[in-house]
Amino acid sequence: MPLLVQKYGGTSVGDPERIRAVADHVARTRRSGVDVVVVVSAMGRTTDDLIRLADEVSANQPAREFDMLVSSGERISMALLCMALADLGVEAASFTGSQAGIITDTNHTRAKIVEIRADRLREALAAGKVPVVAGFQGVSTARDVTTLGRGGSDTTAVALAAVLGADACEIYTDVTGVFSADPRVVPDAHRLPRISFDEMLEMAATGGRVLMLRSVEFARNHHVPLHVRSSFTWEPGTWVVEEDESMEQAVVTAVTHDASEAKVTVTDVPDRPGVAARLFRALADRSVNVDMIVQNTSQHGTTDISFTVPKVDLATSVSVCEDLRGELGVADVVADEDVARVSLVGAGMKSHPGVTATMFETLAKEGINIDMISTSTIRISCMVRAGEVEKGVRALHEAFELS
Repeated sequence: MPLLVQKYGGTSVGDPERIRAVADHVARTRRSGVDVVVVVSAMGRTTDDLIRLADEVSANQPAREFDMLVSSGERISMALLCMALADLGVEAASFTGSQAGIITDTNHTRAKIVEIRADRLREALAAGKVPVVAGFQGVSTARDVTTLGRGGSDTTAVALAAVLGADACEIYTDVTGVFSADPRVVPDAHRLPRISFDEMLEMAATGGRVLMLRSVEFARNHHVPLHVRSSFTWEPGTWVVEEDESMEQAVVTAVTHDASEAKVTVTDVPDRPGVAARLFRALADRSVNVDMIVQNTSQHGTTDISFTVPKVDLATSVSVCEDLRGELGVADVVADEDVARVSLVGAGMKSHPGVTATMFETLAKEGINIDMISTSTIRISCMVRAGEVEKGVRALHEAFELS
């Protein structure tokens, strides 16, 4: 019998009416002759409310207890959905992350899955039941409850689909698929019927908010087809699949933007071997994820290094650089939060010259200056002023005829 893993986000199970609608869709899928495993997020803004409650109670929140708290939201959703399915005559059984056999490392709030022992889920499926799994969580090798970080429920769903050999993983959210740009910025952006894993990875990494990067990486590595759909319309959405080289690729598939990063510039860095390595090792040791890096041409034995980091890590990044000023002989550390990234993504870039030139010309016509540039074989990213990024997105979307 075919097997689907269906993941429902917080808005999809945001209130009792939505939970009953999800239960009805799961029941219809099950009655069509398809086995279903369901993964649920916490209802609506439950996780935000729990975090706010923690902030009101304590200024010192041990990571272990934080995970214990915020993982409770998904457990509420899974139990309520099983009750709604029971009303429809569908046998279901709820499982926490640990009960589902999701084993993680010991890093609280951002744990990574190391193993899945899905025997209980297989037994439930064999008994004709629908397993409903709490997303976003697992149990560590030290037997503590852990959470998987932002987008963790997507990661849970994809990981279960891989382990169970599912035919596909359906990600249900409040949008109807993946679009050529953010529809809130570009009203005539269109939904993409299919997109490759590599393109989706680049989109997720550069501001596409539909799927989180970790879940797409997991899906690509384990060959799990993804179907991004809306739980409000139930219409077909966007398939994220292996790239079909026999198909002609669009030169540019989408324009993305991201205003969640900041820029750090370290000035007058001694231009000698090992200095950059020392700097970025110190940042890595503080779990700072550095993205774009630009090193200027050496002048008089020194150079400037600029790099981007998530804004949430800006204070840590500046602190690390300041601590190294004496050791490395750095003149100054400058932070800049007034930046944003605009990117072009498309597998067709590999075989079509001129994309970069058109992008730069388009931004220049709009009077948008480029601070930094980063490229891959299927992506070009430019760091610009934050107040100009949406104008740049609209101009590029039109220039590449994506409407």
